Amino acid sequence: MKDDDKPTLFSYCIPIDDGAAPNPYWGICTLTICKPVIRRVAKVVDWVVGIGSKNSPIGDISHKVVYVMKVTKKLTLQEYDDLCREKYPNKIPDWNSEDFRRRVGDCIYDFSEESNPKLRKSVHIEKNKEKDLSGKNALISDHFYYFGDKPISLPDNLKFITKEGQGYKSKSNIPYINDFIKWIENLGYEINSVNGEPQLKEEIMKIKDVCSICSNVRYDEAVKDEEIGLGKC
Repeated sequence: MKDDDKPTLFSYCIPIDDGAAPNPYWGICTLTICKPVIRRVAKVVDWVVGIGSKNSPIGDISHKVVYVMKVTKKLTLQEYDDLCREKYPNKIPDWNSEDFRRRVGDCIYDFSEESNPKLRKSVHIEKNKEKDLSGKNALISDHFYYFGDKPISLPDNLKFITKEGQGYKSKSNIPYINDFIKWIENLGYEINSVNGEPQLKEEIMKIKDVCSICSNVRYDEAVKDEEIGLGKC
């Protein structure tokens, strides 16, 4: 197998589980507004794992998996906007909807004017725009597991992939990727399953305006990712 064909395992601490990043709804799991470096470099066949935070709304889940997605498609953000308009309109956020899933839609940039994409009312604010767009791509998966507020514990032999705090791991996960895939695929969960609710669901539903907590935390995350650089993780 060529190196380009070998999957990479990206793992990171997910401090804000609001249903938007990742967005596990409407049949596919998508990552479009978080982790700009991962979105730029990840390829089809790679795996992305979000691991819980010590300070999550449901307690210390720092060695528990919130979601896993195998990247099965990679589109530019403009292509993703086109896809959502045509096939997944519910991924386009509607902040006034009573359906939580519509509020946290992650197709938050309108590319009708290609040279100047507009931010739709969503979980992010203009402050996030530069970092969001710097990720360039939308990662899409039709092979995922989402656990949300019912995260599952990593076995002892895989706890090394845990990334505490900001940033992410990839290169250091090389010795563990085969064991991780074998473990997650043999737990008995249905592929493309949503097994829990986002940890911030109730809070999001109470917010009348955009979620400043979500936008600020993810902005800091994006800045840190860029500082670290792929070669150092």
